[in-house]
Amino acid sequence: MAPRLQIRLITWDVKDTLLKLRHPVGEEYATKARAHGLEVEATALGQAFRQAYQAQSQSFPNYGLSQGLTSRQWWLDVVLQTFRLAGVRDAQAVVPIANQLYEDFSNPCTWQVLEGARATLTGCRKRGLKLAVISNFDRRLEDILVGLGLREHFDFVLTSEAAGWPKPDPRIFHKALQLAHMEPAVAAHIGDSYHRDYQGAQAIGMQSFLLTGPEPLDPVVKNSIPEGHILPSLSHLLPALDHLKGLSQGL
Repeated sequence: MAPRLQIRLITWDVKDTLLKLRHPVGEEYATKARAHGLEVEATALGQAFRQAYQAQSQSFPNYGLSQGLTSRQWWLDVVLQTFRLAGVRDAQAVVPIANQLYEDFSNPCTWQVLEGARATLTGCRKRGLKLAVISNFDRRLEDILVGLGLREHFDFVLTSEAAGWPKPDPRIFHKALQLAHMEPAVAAHIGDSYHRDYQGAQAIGMQSFLLTGPEPLDPVVKNSIPEGHILPSLSHLLPALDHLKGLSQGL
């Protein structure tokens, strides 16, 4: 068996890996609707958003870029469909709410950095690792990361909007490796999605780690991942990297 190569590049998912929303989507939508004179229950909006987002993602993958949409229009349509599914029939009344929500979700104040993210990114940098982002996000991500003080950790930020392909498409991972001037064998990816992040990176020969949080993993998923590649929190990453380094050195 060939010796395992030492990791030199780590790529990161963002949403629910490094950042999360300060408030659930339904609450954000309900608050903004109330400010515009519409009373809609947050729970109903949260459920409707999940339906609208899934339907939009299936009909217009990756913000509908290949079908002539912009990411802004894609999101405005999601908001309009969300309110329609939640029982609001006056689409014109929702238009200003949709525009305001788009701007609000561009604001770093709407987001918060997950516990352990800053310390882990700093620790990776101290180890001399190159860091980058691979995210199924739109053009707003750069400004959000700047506003939260995280952008400085990354050599580059590659969104699916900029790349033209969303994870787990192998082309977005290959594009990141090309930008980093790295081979898959010396790169690892971290994210919270088994399909998009863990399997997507593994499929092109990268190492990968799955951030799971405290919730128990599906047994099928758990049995398909080496124990050292499951991260209950970001604080588990640096010890996991040290373990990989020891393996690469034959320790």
